[in-house]
Amino acid sequence: MNPSTAQARVLVDELIRNDVRHVVLSPGSRNAPLSFALHDAAAAGRITLHVRVDERTAGFLALGLAKGGAGVTAVTCTSGTAVANLHPAVLEARHAGVPLIALTADRPVELHRTGASQTVDQQRIFGTDTLQFPIAERRAGQNGLWRALVCRAVATARDQGPVHVNVPFREPLVPGGDEDWPESLDGRPFDVPWTRTTRRTTTATSPADHLGPRTLVLVGDTDRDPSDLAERAGWPVIAEPTGHGLRHGALLLNAGDLPDHLTPQAVVVVGRVTLSRGVLRLIARTPVVHVLSDEPDWPDPQFAATHTSTDLALGEHEVDHDWLTAWQHADKAVAEVVDDLLAREPWPTGLRVARDLVAALPSGANLFLGSSNPVRDVDLVAEPRRDVRTYANRGVAGIDGSVSTAAGIALACGPTFALIGDLTFLHDANGLLIGPGEPRPDLTVVVLNDDGGGIFALLEQGAKEHAPTFERVFGTPHGVDLASLCAAYRVPHTAVATAEELGRALDRPSGIRVVEIRAERHELRDLHARLKSAVSSSFH
Repeated sequence: MNPSTAQARVLVDELIRNDVRHVVLSPGSRNAPLSFALHDAAAAGRITLHVRVDERTAGFLALGLAKGGAGVTAVTCTSGTAVANLHPAVLEARHAGVPLIALTADRPVELHRTGASQTVDQQRIFGTDTLQFPIAERRAGQNGLWRALVCRAVATARDQGPVHVNVPFREPLVPGGDEDWPESLDGRPFDVPWTRTTRRTTTATSPADHLGPRTLVLVGDTDRDPSDLAERAGWPVIAEPTGHGLRHGALLLNAGDLPDHLTPQAVVVVGRVTLSRGVLRLIARTPVVHVLSDEPDWPDPQFAATHTSTDLALGEHEVDHDWLTAWQHADKAVAEVVDDLLAREPWPTGLRVARDLVAALPSGANLFLGSSNPVRDVDLVAEPRRDVRTYANRGVAGIDGSVSTAAGIALACGPTFALIGDLTFLHDANGLLIGPGEPRPDLTVVVLNDDGGGIFALLEQGAKEHAPTFERVFGTPHGVDLASLCAAYRVPHTAVATAEELGRALDRPSGIRVVEIRAERHELRDLHARLKSAVSSSFH
C-alpha cells in the first residue's frame, strides 16, 4: 500500500468513527486518495457521499447539510483555485457557527515555490488557522497521529465552527500493489474515536435585576429560542424569520419612532440581528442593552451593549401584563393594515408572495430564504409558523450558494422549499447540477424574478436623483430565460401567475424543481413607502 492511500483510508475511517455522516466531494487529481477512500466507504454503507463538480456549490451543499442537522460535515477538493472556491461557504460557516470541515488536498512541500501546477500556499487561506497534516511516509508510528488529528478537527468544528484541514499527498495517488504496511492501521476497538472528546462550554449567567418589566426581546440569527424566558418575564419578542415572535414587530420598528406606551426601557438581544434598520435604531437608542451570546465576540454592531452573558437568571421578577398586551394589540392592528393594503395590490409583489408562500406551506416543511428581499419580505409581512422550520444564510448574508444550501438542508432533513430572487438563483445555478446516481434533494425553488436587483430600489441608491445611474449598475437587468436554463439542467420548471397557482405548486416536493414568479420591481419603493406610512398611522 502506498503512503497516500494509507493516510486517506485512515482519515476517512476516523471521520466516520467521529460521527461524520456526510461528505461532499469535488473531483480532482491531488485529492484522488481521498476520493477512492470515500467511494469505498460509501459503497460499504458507512457514509453518504455527494459529488459536485463545482467547488463553490460543493461548499454550500456541505454548509446546508450541516445547517439542516447532519452534524459535522466535510467537503473535500483538490489543490489550488479549487480551495479558494470553498472560501464563501467557509466564511458563512464561520460567522454562523456551522460545523464544517474544509478537507483540502495539497501538493507536497518540495513542489512549493517551484512553479508546479496547481500549487499555492494553502496555509491560512481562509483567514483561520490550518490543521496541517504531515506528509505520509512508509514507516510505523503514523496511524495514531493521523487519527488524533481527525478527532481534533471534528471536535473543533463541533464546538467552534469551520475547520480547515490541509493534507499534502505525494504520488502515487491511486491504490496499487499489495496491502502491506509497517504497522496496523486499525482504529480503536468497537469503532469508537481514537480520542473521545466532550464538548467544551463556558457559561456566564447574569441576574436580570437591571431588566425591568418594560423589556423587549430581539431575536436574530441564532439556534436559541428565548420563548420560555420571555413568557415568564412577560416580555414581547420580535424575531427574524428564523425565530418566532410577533408577526409585524420589525414592521412596527421600521415605521418610525415608537409611541411612549410601546417604547422599551431595556432590550435583550439574542443572536445576530441584521435584517432591519428599525431594530438596529432601537438598539442604539435604548439605555439598557443586554446581549445573550455564547461567543467571545458578542454581536454589538451599534456599540450599544451595556451587558453581555451566555444566560439570564430571572429570579423574582416583576411582570407588567399591560406591556405585553400593548405590543400584542399593536401587532394585531398592524396586521389588519397590512392585510388590507396587500389585498388591494395586484399579484405578484414580493410582499404578497412572501405572505402567501409561508401561509401555503405544508405543515412540517422546511423553508430556506434567500438574502436581499425575500428574507426581508417574510420578516415584514408573513405570519410566523412554528410548524415550519426556517433557515437563511445570515452569517455574512451573501446571495451566493443559496440553491446549494437549500439542497443540503433538504438532503439532511427532508422536503424543503426555497424562496429566492432571480439574481440569487442565477448566482448559484450550478446548484441544479446533480449527476446521475447522486442523492437528490426533495426541493422546490421558488424564484421571484423581477429581472434584476430589486433590493437596491429600496435603498439610498434607488432614490430619484440617482435614476440615470441606477438601472445599469444597481438594477442590473439580465433578461435570462429561466425556463430554458432549467431545461439545460433537466430540472422541471413551472411559471405561476396567481396566488392560487402558487398554492398548487407548493405540494410536497419530490425531487428538485423550480417555480418561477415574474414580477416588476419599478413600484417597489412606492409600495414600501405606502406600507410604512399606513403602519405608522395605525399606532400614532
